[in-house]
Parts: sequence; structure tokens; C-alpha cells
Amino acid sequence: MPASYFTPAALEFLKELRAHNNRDWFQANKPRYETEVRDPFLKLIADLGPALRKIHGSFIADPSPHGGSMMRIYRDTRFSKDKSPYKAHVAAHIAHARGFEGGTPGYYLHIEPGTSMIGGGVWRPEPGPLRKIRDRVAAEPEKWKRVTSRHRLGSMCPMGGETLKRSPAGFDPNHPLIEDIKRRDFVVGSQLADEEVCGSGFQRLILARFRSMAPFMQFLCDALGLP
Repeated sequence: MPASYFTPAALEFLKELRAHNNRDWFQANKPRYETEVRDPFLKLIADLGPALRKIHGSFIADPSPHGGSMMRIYRDTRFSKDKSPYKAHVAAHIAHARGFEGGTPGYYLHIEPGTSMIGGGVWRPEPGPLRKIRDRVAAEPEKWKRVTSRHRLGSMCPMGGETLKRSPAGFDPNHPLIEDIKRRDFVVGSQLADEEVCGSGFQRLILARFRSMAPFMQFLCDALGLP
């Protein structure tokens, strides 16, 4: 296990990229990106894989530089008013083995100066998977409360995402968990300090947070009929 993965130089690169978000600057500084940011992140993903399989074997940490868990730093600007070509962060989506079927859970790691975070869950699932999750929450309220409790997840790992203003069709508006049933996203997350990102215990910290999320992730997998 490496002493650490990221150094303050990685966060400094991302700060500078935010201030100089253009192709000329990025190309001139691409060796810094590869050495300080990309390569350490791919190494971290590779090292997370074996331990994550012991926590939840259906999630695959893929260190492939193209098409793996690390998300592209290039922004898709086709439908955005913001034409900045690069993201000012790096992120990994550790998908379920069936993660390309749509609406499946995943773990998430986001590195950005001052706003790094770890998360897990299903973001904006399609109507079919969304209905299955809501049905399971409504049918198993006690189990849902256990897997989303502060005791289980930790006080720094609250639920996030958007919710509907009204109860979705087919659900009792007086159900005791109606506020959770109204959710459009079923995700939890916790913030990371820059010192934690650059610290020697970063991998252990990530695995501890993933471990605390595992029952929540299993609930979602069960709701969606996934192993």
C-alpha cells in the first residue's frame, strides 16, 4: 500500500486548471496532469479493486486508462453554455458489473480542491429502476431506515440528491417514508478534506466509507434484482 497517492501538487494543478481552462494551457501542462493527477488516480483505483471485491464483489474498480472507472477530464460541451473544455476535478465511477444496463448503483470518488467527496448510490435512475427502488422502500421501511441511519452510514454521510414536491403516483402520501419515496436520486455522500486526499491513510479512509455504505448499496441492488 503506497504511503500516499496524491500530493499537494495534484490539487494545485486542478486549481490552476480552473483558472486557465483552455486547450493551450492544458497541452503545455499535460505532463503535470499525467504525473501528478492521472497516474496516481489510476494507481489508487487499481489498489482499491481487491479490497472492494471483499466488501461487495459485484462492483468493479477498473484502472484502465480508457473506458475504466476513471471518468474523462474532457467536458462534453455540445449542449452546455459553458464551453470550458476541461473539468476542474477528477472523478471515478466504480460501477456494478451490470452497470451498463441503466439505473444501476455505483460508488463515486471526486477529487477537487476544497470539495472532494466519496459517494454511492443511484443518480437519476430511469423510470423503471426508480419505481423498483421506491416500491422496495415502501415495502421494507424498517430495513431502509437501518441501512440509511446515521449509525450505519456515519454522521458525515447524509442522503443527497433531488426530491419531488408531490408524492409520486401510486404511493400513499401519508406513508411514514414518503419523503424518501419522493426522492429522484438515491445517493449518500461524505466530504473529504484536502489533507485527507493527500494523506497516507487515503485508501483506508475510502474503503472504510465504502464499507459503511455497503448495506445501503445492497438494498439498492436487491430492489433492482441485481446480485
